[in-house]
Amino acid sequence: MILGMEREKKLTTIIMAGGKGERLFPLTRDKAKPAIVFGGLYRIIDFTLSNCLNSGIRRIYVLSQYGSLSLDIHLRFTWDIFRPDLGEYIYSVPPQQITVNRWYRGTADSIYQNLKLLDEERPKHVLILSGDHVYKMDYQAMLDFHLSKGADLTVAAVPAPRQEASAFGILHVDEDHRVIGFLEKPADPPGMPGNPEMSLVSMGVYVFGAETLVRELIADAKNKDSQHDFGRNIIPRMVGKNKVFAYPFTDPATGKPGYWRDIGQLDAYFQAHLDLLGEKPVFDLYSEDWPMRSQLTLTPPTKYVSHKKPVDITDSLISSGCELHEAQVSRAVLSPRVRVGKGAYIEEAVIWNNVRVGLGAKIRRAIIEDGVMIPPRFTIGYDHQADASRFPVTDGGIVVVPNNVTLEGP
Repeated sequence: MILGMEREKKLTTIIMAGGKGERLFPLTRDKAKPAIVFGGLYRIIDFTLSNCLNSGIRRIYVLSQYGSLSLDIHLRFTWDIFRPDLGEYIYSVPPQQITVNRWYRGTADSIYQNLKLLDEERPKHVLILSGDHVYKMDYQAMLDFHLSKGADLTVAAVPAPRQEASAFGILHVDEDHRVIGFLEKPADPPGMPGNPEMSLVSMGVYVFGAETLVRELIADAKNKDSQHDFGRNIIPRMVGKNKVFAYPFTDPATGKPGYWRDIGQLDAYFQAHLDLLGEKPVFDLYSEDWPMRSQLTLTPPTKYVSHKKPVDITDSLISSGCELHEAQVSRAVLSPRVRVGKGAYIEEAVIWNNVRVGLGAKIRRAIIEDGVMIPPRFTIGYDHQADASRFPVTDGGIVVVPNNVTLEGP
């Protein structure tokens, strides 16, 4: 679905991609969170950018900060597809430190420090997105909703289990979807009317009226007690004063709530990979009507080598350039150029590029960073005490093997 050029000129799209991603450490040790690997072939930001492309949005600013080189390289090699001569662009914008001499202090401050972009473009509406979420969403449909309500601010929202909702902003809406209350990351999230076990959470996807946004950001910048954050400061202050609406994010095919995952912490990152697997995955990468774009890799086809025993693959995603020698792989995601030795066993694992798994090695419920060399007969995920002495282990029991370690065989 393509936005008309005149309509798109009235919209400025900004992706916030500068967060340090501390809850994803060590994966974000030297990379921007939106630039880390997801789903074998992709980087996390590819999902937001693919949504833009599929929604007909081709004028995009990406606000970077921490580990920006990794993100800049990915944008250059994967997303250099726009035509500036036709008014299309994707620009990576690090902190300019022109109006103020500091780094971004919060999500709202990142936009405030780039108000010059809005001053130059003079849009009527501003679409603000996060670069670290996995979902498929037609932003044009959200913009249509925003316009139909005559809203000053529209917040995309989706139901989530109450026990998980304390990590998000919680919306309270009336029968017309107008927001009448907002709580940022409450310890005890309130349930939804008629569905007390679910809370309505903010997806961190916003459409603002441009004049309203500028006015609110300038006022917030003057407030010394503010954290300069959309969820903590901007939205709560606007509720009751401005026309704030919640856009119900649904799957257009089923009418049910759409799939959306904030994968800002390790257990959520791991679980989102499991959502990709199976005959009918929770999140389907194979939908032809909403393609997900990523960097093309010059790798040969995956090789399966079998002499006495077959290669046994169950409910897994195996990227190009991999080699598997009489190995067993179950419910795993392998990035390009992973080599798995004879007799190795991998179960529920996320394995990045160029990992080498030695013969007879066993891996279970683990995330393995790029380039790790796993010795023959080495085990990961079978002895919690041994794993915890060598690697980070999440609350959910996921072992994370960073690429700056040297492993020694048994």
